[in-house]
Amino acid sequence: MSDLKYSSSSKIGVVWLIVAAVTTIVLWQFYWGNYVLYPFSILATWFHEMGHGLTAILLGGNFHKLLLFPNGSGLAYNSGNFGSLARALIAMGGPLGPAVAGGILILSSRRFQTAHWCLMALGSIMLLSVLLWIRTWFGVFAILLWGLLILSIAFQTPQKIKAFTVQFMGMQAIVSTYHQKHYLFGSSWVNIDGQNLVSDTARIAQYLFLPQWFWAALIMVISTAIFWWSLKIAYGSDESIIKN
Repeated sequence: MSDLKYSSSSKIGVVWLIVAAVTTIVLWQFYWGNYVLYPFSILATWFHEMGHGLTAILLGGNFHKLLLFPNGSGLAYNSGNFGSLARALIAMGGPLGPAVAGGILILSSRRFQTAHWCLMALGSIMLLSVLLWIRTWFGVFAILLWGLLILSIAFQTPQKIKAFTVQFMGMQAIVSTYHQKHYLFGSSWVNIDGQNLVSDTARIAQYLFLPQWFWAALIMVISTAIFWWSLKIAYGSDESIIKN
């Protein structure tokens, strides 16, 4: 086994990936486009809620359960002896979850081998989340399907399909942040499954005092930076090496 340079024909062009991102954003502007992208909206919600829960775990707390609903919304329940900064980070972990996951997916496409292992890890984490945290029948069904699909791609498809999959899913995850702009910049209160709850950015503002729009803008900037940085590294001439 040896390291070989990616040829221009052996990986997805960065221009195509950016065009796909723009096309996704355009599709969201149409009512029917939301149906086309519905599976990816559910995936983005899973990344979002897992972002809350895993951030809580990293800060020494507990991740109790994750609820996913058919309308694409979700909730994550956590607990811990958190101060204001930790609670703000947990609130921020949700909106940044899709961008962080997307960046990791895109970076993994630098090598066919890492793309394979990234798909394996993602599918396994999805199935594990079904066992440990997801507590709605819809969520169990949706994430079980996603997990099994991703694992089947990891085991049964050619290397180029794996690279395509991680890049496309990464792009969809990051771009989903822009689909949340009304949630990030909008009302401080949101209705999820009949509950009126404080939005993530409003919650961050409560803990860290600066206004909601500032934290919403910061999340958008960070998500954009992750997208640019992951593409730059994944397609950099000195870094684009795969294990053949």
